[in-house]
Parts: sequence; C-alpha cells; structure tokens
Amino acid sequence: MDLSKGDSKAHVLIFPYPVQGHINPMLQFAKRLFFKGVKSTLVTTIYLSKSMHADPSSSVAIETISDGFDEGGSKQAGSTEVYLASLQLTGSETMAKLIGKFDGTDHPVTAIVYDGFLPWVLDVAKKFQLLGVVFFTQTCAVSSIYYHVHRGLIKLPFSGTDVSVPELPLLQVSETPSFVSDMGSTYPAAYELLVNQFSNIDNADWVLFNTFYQLEEKVVEWMAKLWKMGTIGPTVPSMYLDRRLGDDKEYGISLFKPKTSACMSWLNGKPSGSVVYVSFGSLAELNQDQMGELTWGLKGSNYNFLWVVRESEESKLPNKFVEETSDQGLFVSWCPQLEVLAHESIGCFVTHCGFNSVLEALSLGVAMVAMPQWTDQPTNAKYVEDVWGIGIRALPDENGGVVGRQVVEKCIKEVMEGEKGKEMKKNARKWKNLAREAIDEGGSSDKDIDEFVAKLLCSSY
Repeated sequence: MDLSKGDSKAHVLIFPYPVQGHINPMLQFAKRLFFKGVKSTLVTTIYLSKSMHADPSSSVAIETISDGFDEGGSKQAGSTEVYLASLQLTGSETMAKLIGKFDGTDHPVTAIVYDGFLPWVLDVAKKFQLLGVVFFTQTCAVSSIYYHVHRGLIKLPFSGTDVSVPELPLLQVSETPSFVSDMGSTYPAAYELLVNQFSNIDNADWVLFNTFYQLEEKVVEWMAKLWKMGTIGPTVPSMYLDRRLGDDKEYGISLFKPKTSACMSWLNGKPSGSVVYVSFGSLAELNQDQMGELTWGLKGSNYNFLWVVRESEESKLPNKFVEETSDQGLFVSWCPQLEVLAHESIGCFVTHCGFNSVLEALSLGVAMVAMPQWTDQPTNAKYVEDVWGIGIRALPDENGGVVGRQVVEKCIKEVMEGEKGKEMKKNARKWKNLAREAIDEGGSSDKDIDEFVAKLLCSSY
C-alpha cells in the first residue's frame, strides 16, 4: 500500500511524552504513516517546541499544546508529580482545542496515537469519538513486566532471587526494570507513571510497539491474545534500513545540537572497526566514581574512542583526562548517533541500553558493551547479552554498584578482539538483516502498518 503521500482524508495526531527518546520513534512512525498516505501531525508542548531544532522540509506537521508550564516545562514544575498532574489537566484541555482546530477542514482528526506514558489521552480521543491508539517506546518484554505488576500478577516485593513472567527468560530481580525492583521507592512518580501505562489499555483501539516480530516473537504472540496489536519497528530513519522514504537520513527533530563535522572527520581518519563509541543517551547520569572508572577502562583498552559527554556531565571527568587522551579519544557534547554507528571505523558501542540506542545498534549491526543505569535498561541489557547475543554486560561490583575499570577494559577487548566478540558481531549482522526485512515492503512490521492504515482509511470516510 502506497497512496499519494499524505493525500487521503485520514489524519493522525501523534503525541509522544515530551523528551527526545520518545519523540524520535514516534516521529519516525509519523513519517511511515505519511508515506502510506496518511496526514500526520506531531504534537509537542509549547515549552519543548522552543528548543527544537526541526527539519523545515519534514513531511510531518508540528502543533503544540500546553503542559501548564510554557516557560520552563518540567523544570519549572519543580517535581515530576506536579508536572504530570499539570500535563494531564492542561494537556487534556488544550488537546481538545487542537482537535477542534481541524474540524471543518479537509483533514479532521481521525485518530490519536499517544505515548504509553500518557494514558489520559485515550479519554480525550474517546470524548471526540476518535480512534485511540497507544504506542509503546519500550520492548514488549519490559511492557509485559509492567503489565503483570499493574494487574497484580507479580507481587512486590519479589519473593526470592528469580522473577518468572510468561514468555520471558527467567530474570534475576536485578534484571527487571529498576522502578520495579526497588518498588518505586527511589522515584515513586516514575513507578506510578510506568505501571499505570496499563490502566485503560483494554479500551484502546490498537496497541503498537516499537519492535519487530522476530525480535520478541514469543511475547508478541502472548500479547496479541490480549489486544489488537501491531509491531511497527524498528523506527530508525529509512536510509539505514529499507531506503523507501526518500531522503530520510535522520529523525528530524533534535533537542541537542550535534557536533557532526567534528565527529565524522575524526572517524574518517580511523581504521575500520578500530573505534569504541561511548554514549549514555540524553538522560542517564553517571556518578563521579563511575565516570572515573569508565575513563580509565577506556584508556586501558588502548582503543580509539569517541565519547559523548553532555555538557552537564563534563565536570565529572578526571582532571586533565581530555588533554592526556587527545591522541586516543574525542569528546563531544552530542553527536549524530546514526551516522556514527553506521561508520565503518566503529568496532563496538558502550551503551546504557536505552531501547532507542539498542535498536539503532541492532539495525546497523554493531555489537555492544552494556552498562545499564536505570528504568528499562537492565532488562534490555539482559536481552542484548543472553537473548539476542549481540553484546556483553559490564557488571558492577557488589558493594558500590560501580563497574570497575578492569571490567570495562575486559569487556571492550572481548567485543573488539575476543572469540565471543566474533560471535556477537555475527549475530549483530543477522539482526541487522532481520530488522531491515521487517520494515521493508511485505515484512512483518510493514504488514502491521498497512493493516493499521487500512483501519484509519475506513474510519475517515
């Protein structure tokens, strides 16, 4: 199915939780819908829109609603609890006004695709008799854990050292999402947010996941018995996968300004497979001890490294470390991660295992050293090593929870030059091909998107 690029009557509002890691996959899905003939509008907050570096040529329109804190967003709110309450209250009112804005036009709103973090949006959709479609940016495996906790099918605190969830490998407590393993004691608002993703899911018209069937086959089939479900990933720009979306080389909206020329010119001067790429995403924060151990582990590996250290994290680097390793490493505040991972000089990726980063590495065939920090990352790291076989976990010590420099160095060398590393890279190439097949014409994800689009088109006439 390939209509005349956005020319149908169907019109979908796409509303991600207002952070970079949720905007990226949902924006890519919006582009896929446009490619299939559906008008797609990305909805973000007024505050966030002020700091966006957006692609003016994008096929996806952008509209804003208010979260109640138009000058400062969540920072202005002062706490997660206050912010989420305001986002729901003010967001519901301003979302309703946005829907009304399109009434009487050639493209009235047909459906709202909303982030799983924001279940209240379903109530808004139903008020206007629109299709309400929940989009999960985490894996089916992680979602299943939260679902079982929400329904009381897993009792907290965990009794014993192992956790059993249908169609998942047996997990240690430490391999479950951090907000579950600590029962929300550290971040109670985040715990409520994640578990309550399933508060009204049975009323959703469709449940979409940024994954693909082959990646999580068993749990996908288990979930498909509960809801009308589709796997529509990986939501990575098309030029790195099926190349069907024209010049789709990047996500198109960034809250950070990448140091593209510095990164790429530096990588161009390095031999194939010789560079360790290090990034902990847009939110994770390492403590000073961990930062120190990681620096010396990288130096001890003797490999070239490209390390994304956000400006807010720079002060945690050891004194004069940047100068002392200038012949070995490049430090940047942000980088074009897809371009970097696709570069032939990259030999492995030291990552926090945020699911976007994992999907990007998997889609580009890059093996990983997993250093999960919090939220869904411990579960993702378990899958990276034990299920998908595309990486190794750098495990922290039992006392302070810090991954030591010797462990960092050993894991990097294992991926870059060890026998296990060869197997990881072989598996990474396999998953790269399967990811491409899934999203390409006639693949499992492409078929699920087509089925969803057919439903939208029926609803718009």
